[in-house]
Amino acid sequence: MLGISRLSVRKVVRSNSTAVPEIPRAEKAEPYRQRILELFNTCKENLVRVHEELTAEGAALSYPALTAFCRKQGIGQAPVVAAGQYHFEPGEEMQHDTSPHEVHLAGKRRKVQTASGVLCYSRMLFFQCYPTFQRFDCKVFLTDAVRYFGGASERVMIDNTHVVVLRGTGREMVSVPEMAAFGERFGFRFVAHAIGNANRSARVERPFWFIENNFLAGRTFSSWEDLNRQAREWCDKVNATYKKHIRAVPRELFAVERLRLKPLPAWIPEVYRLHQRLVDVEGYVALHTNRYSVPVDWIGRRVEVRETKDKIEIQRDARNLVTHTRIADAEHQRIMLAQHRRPRGHGIERPDPHPEEKAILEAAPEMADYVAAMKQRGRKAPTLALRQLLRLVREYPREPLLAAVREAARYGLYDLDRLERMILRRVVRDYFLLDGGSHDD
Repeated sequence: MLGISRLSVRKVVRSNSTAVPEIPRAEKAEPYRQRILELFNTCKENLVRVHEELTAEGAALSYPALTAFCRKQGIGQAPVVAAGQYHFEPGEEMQHDTSPHEVHLAGKRRKVQTASGVLCYSRMLFFQCYPTFQRFDCKVFLTDAVRYFGGASERVMIDNTHVVVLRGTGREMVSVPEMAAFGERFGFRFVAHAIGNANRSARVERPFWFIENNFLAGRTFSSWEDLNRQAREWCDKVNATYKKHIRAVPRELFAVERLRLKPLPAWIPEVYRLHQRLVDVEGYVALHTNRYSVPVDWIGRRVEVRETKDKIEIQRDARNLVTHTRIADAEHQRIMLAQHRRPRGHGIERPDPHPEEKAILEAAPEMADYVAAMKQRGRKAPTLALRQLLRLVREYPREPLLAAVREAARYGLYDLDRLERMILRRVVRDYFLLDGGSHDD
């Protein structure tokens, strides 16, 4: 019945003992113990090289026998350390981290940055995905997270990310002033765990595997908005599901923790970042490789671009504002609003004269023909070329300037860097002659 030979059964019965006898068998590697320890350090803890050296020295020892001996003797084996536990009170801490994942987005497979936040007591989970994760994205995510939870914890644990950390690590970490002020808005402070101590942030590390192998498995998304909308719905579902490792439902534990969270401010300002841009000759403002349209009479004007989570606001002054829907990714797109589109056949009306051109012609009317030809045949953008030419008019004496312009026009030269060198040669010749009138002296 047992599939054992009768002789073995008879031998066990006659022994009249339940103890398993030890088999006296010597380790083949025991005679080489000291040599193994020496080679282990010399070969940088590589047992393959240790075995090769022992074999070269004449040792009759197989590689499996060597590895088995090292395991039994603890050579090269890290000591086993018992795992500990971290206990958190309701509302005490939220852990935040990011992880790269691959998703099917708009028919393409691409990498995204998944930002996750977990309340340590109730295990409530919230995550969103972004094309990149910079300081602006971090503030957007944390604002959405505290709104999702309906309050903020006392502290937010991070993984020594440069997005938040100014200097130091662990307990010595100092937050970037911008992020520290952002935390004060909601009443929490940033803390960081020691480098290598991943167990300290296990609450937020564990769900990343679940997100990758459950939420992202087999799902496709039409846009960033669709991706993050489905992520929020999935969080609602997961937070209402019983968890075996905590023997509770996160949503039920959250009913207790929510009372201990710090209430949100009466008014939460929208997260934004400002950019200074110059409207190009086609009537667009460039931001993250994408181009947003503005009225054509703004061409050449300096504008302020206010980037928020969902909008791009381009402001010329207090009375002129253009609003676009923000494109989250750098896709080299042109976004044209209907009111900025010129009627078919009318082309683009350009403001004439340009402010810099007007200033040049007021200071030196003789340069009108050269300015008109430069705008058509120059290699630089007209706005930049006019600005450089205006600088030359203001900085150099009139006579050398006009003489150099006449010569440049005669030869069809519209390179303003070369024009400036021609002006400088005339200035040196006319204004810095040495005594005697000879440059050779």
